[in-house]
Amino acid sequence: MHHRTSVDLRIIDPAVALRELFLLDPAVVHLNHGSFGACPRPVFAAYQSYQRDLEANTSEGMGRLNQRVPAAREALAGFVGADPGDLVLVANATTALNAVTRSFPLRAGDVVLGTDHIYGAMRNAWQYACQRAGAEYQEVTLGLPMPPRDELVEQIWAAVGPRTRVLFLSHITSPTALTLPVAALIRRAREAGILTVIDGAHAVGQLALDLDDLGADCYVASCHKWLMAPKGTGFLHVRREHHGWLAPLVVGWGWGNDPGERTRLVTEHENQGTHDPAGYLAVADAIAFQREHDWAAVRTRCHERLVAFGERLAELTSEPPLTPDEEGWFAQMASLPLPAGDMAWLSRELRQRYGVVVPIHAFAGRAMIRVSVQGYVTEADLDRCLEGLAALLPEARARAS
Repeated sequence: MHHRTSVDLRIIDPAVALRELFLLDPAVVHLNHGSFGACPRPVFAAYQSYQRDLEANTSEGMGRLNQRVPAAREALAGFVGADPGDLVLVANATTALNAVTRSFPLRAGDVVLGTDHIYGAMRNAWQYACQRAGAEYQEVTLGLPMPPRDELVEQIWAAVGPRTRVLFLSHITSPTALTLPVAALIRRAREAGILTVIDGAHAVGQLALDLDDLGADCYVASCHKWLMAPKGTGFLHVRREHHGWLAPLVVGWGWGNDPGERTRLVTEHENQGTHDPAGYLAVADAIAFQREHDWAAVRTRCHERLVAFGERLAELTSEPPLTPDEEGWFAQMASLPLPAGDMAWLSRELRQRYGVVVPIHAFAGRAMIRVSVQGYVTEADLDRCLEGLAALLPEARARAS
C-alpha cells in the first residue's frame, strides 16, 4: 500500500506561512502592494483594539490614546533614523507634501524642479503652489532606459539653474519603481542653497533609512505601504532649521502654544482637531511586527524572487531592460518591460482569467508591468502571473495592431 506524503508548503515556501498573517483574499494573487499596502492581522487587531478603547469611553479614551502618540512617533523616528522632534505623524505622503508646498515662501520667478517620474498628486501640489506664487514648475525628462547612476545625477543637476529654489525627487519612483540616487543630489543642492524635498512613500519599509544621515530638508512618506501600518498613516520629516517657515495645514489648539519639550513642528501639526489616533499608534505595532518576523531577511528574499521573476519575464518577452546592469535600482517593487499591446485589456484579462492584480501601463513610450513582491507573495503567485502573461501577451499585441 502506498501512503501519500503530506507536504507542508510553509516549509518549502516561507511566504505561505506569512500569507496566513494577512487578511488578503486567498483567491487573488496580490502583486500590487505598492499602491495601498496590506496590514498584517496582528497590526490590524491592535489598531481595532485602540478604536474600541476610544469608543468605549470617548472622553477618557481620547485622552489615553493621544498620550500614547508621542511614543509611536518616537518608534517611527527610530525606525527611519530621525530625531523625534523633527518628525510628525500625518495622514499620508500627499498631506505631508501639501504642508510643505503651502508653506514654503516661493517668489515670482522661482523654479521648482522635479522629474517626469514623480507621482501625479505630488506634481499637482507643486503646480498649484507655483501658480499661486507666480513661480514656475519644471521637470527633467529622464525617459527610459535609464543611464548609469553617475550620469543620471549629472543629467538631473544639469537642469538646475540660477532660479531653482526647490529640488523635488522621488526616492523610489511610483510609475517606474526605480530607486533614484537622491543622496548625491541632496548634497549638491545643500551646497547650492537649494531646498530638497523627497517623496519617500515607497521607500519606508523597502529601504533601510537614516533620514538624519540622508540630509534632505523635507522628507514625506506613507506608512500604509511597505511598513504595512493601517491606511491613513504617514509622516513629515523636516530638518530643524526649516521649522520656522513651515505652517500647519489646519490651525488648531497646537498653534501658538509653548511646545515645552516638543518642537513647534510637532505641537502645531499633531494637535489640529479631533481625529482618530488609532492608526498612528498602530505604526509602532507595524514596526514591531517587522522586527518580530526578521523583515530584513524577508525583504532580501522578496528582492531575490523579483530578480528571478524579471529574468523569466525577459526570456518570455525579449524586451530590453529599463536600467543598466547595476545593483540597487529596485528593492521589492520593479517595473518590467512588456511588448507593446493593449495594456488595459491585458490588465483586465489577467485579473479575470488568472486572478492576478498588478498594475500594467505605458510610460515614456514603454509598456510595463509594476510587480510588488511583499513577504506574503509565494512562488506559486509569481508562476501564475507569468503563466497568464505567456498566454495573454500575443493577443494583447494583436489587439493593438
